[in-house]
Amino acid sequence: MKKLVAAAFFTAMMAGTALADTTLKLVEVITSPERTETLKSLVSKFEAANPGTKVDIISLPWNEAFQKFATMVSAGDVPDVMEMPDTWLSLYANNGMLESLEPYLAKWEYTPGLTPRALELGRDVKDTAYMLPYGFYLRAMFYNKKLLEQAGVKEPPKTLEEFADASKKISAIPGKYGYCLRGGPGGLNGWVMFGASMAGSNEFFTEDGKSTFDSPGWVKGLTYLVDLYKNGYAPKDSVNWGFNEIVAGFYSGTCAFLDQDPDALIAIAQRMKSEDFGVMTMPKGPDGKTFPTIGFAGWSMMASSKDKDLSWKLIETLEGPEGNIEWNKKTGALPVHTSAEKDPFYASEQFKGWFEELADKNAVPTTMPTYLEEFAFFKDSLVIKTSQEALLGDITPEDLAKQWADYMTKAQQKFMQSK
Repeated sequence: MKKLVAAAFFTAMMAGTALADTTLKLVEVITSPERTETLKSLVSKFEAANPGTKVDIISLPWNEAFQKFATMVSAGDVPDVMEMPDTWLSLYANNGMLESLEPYLAKWEYTPGLTPRALELGRDVKDTAYMLPYGFYLRAMFYNKKLLEQAGVKEPPKTLEEFADASKKISAIPGKYGYCLRGGPGGLNGWVMFGASMAGSNEFFTEDGKSTFDSPGWVKGLTYLVDLYKNGYAPKDSVNWGFNEIVAGFYSGTCAFLDQDPDALIAIAQRMKSEDFGVMTMPKGPDGKTFPTIGFAGWSMMASSKDKDLSWKLIETLEGPEGNIEWNKKTGALPVHTSAEKDPFYASEQFKGWFEELADKNAVPTTMPTYLEEFAFFKDSLVIKTSQEALLGDITPEDLAKQWADYMTKAQQKFMQSK
């Protein structure tokens, strides 16, 4: 009898332990092997500090992440915490799927040390922190010093005219090309930077909500990029290239120019000598201005999470100064804590190009209209399909501009009417 009671007591104790265990689900969407390993390291520290808590990490490949995550959500498979790209924020926040982080930020000891830009961007929707950015992605131009020298290009190009000329000279070398074009997923940034720089403005809409994409200046910029490809100044298969392909195209020496964020520096620095490449401000348009895009990503808590306090503790671990710097050293983003400026890693020569660009008054950091609920589909579906059609000559740059303008005008005017 005593044995039965003891066994029952042991079973009850084990059941109690099992019930006490909590599993949080964490989804990352800007995935690479290095990022995932860093995320696992940070999560292990969280698990050690919170006995009985496990974190199930789900890593989605970026090229398919938008569709895969949408499918998960529609099936009711919603995580507790997710890596939130800026372009998705409005979609999920406006549909009531994200928890406000304001109550947690009000009490968090590290909130005062966040850069003002981090809080501003995190509150992009309804002036509410539905996401806490972990870093910024500012575009600048990588250039291959050896290829420029081989092609007889004495100085890195400072204007769009010089950029096209340098790309032409480099592309005359057998097997080499000027520009690592991103014609596949994630390519919108390039179209926007060249379009805005040629137009001399990064305004996406007029006061009455009409898109500027089909304005003469923007059409000229879109045509400029199409012509780079049609003239053979970019690899033929770059019409399908995403992040991994353009970065590999640069460090392999296939093409001499690559516009990218600091995250590309990780792979490049591992495969190229520091003296063989440089980072410069994006080429400037006819009026002497350039508009490098600045993007961001961060951590969001889903409103459906059953343990929000524990989910916030996970975000705290990922977003605190120690975790944030460790994470960004692997992701390449510029960190969100002001204290990071003292870290030797960010004071290195490799980051000089981005800081020079930030200091240039004629280089205007440009944020996408991510507040629009329709923007995620625009960026990750419509833009890819239509821009590839333009590159391949199936539609004209004017057709491309009109399709984008029609879509974005409807989205902006809908947004204006809802306010």
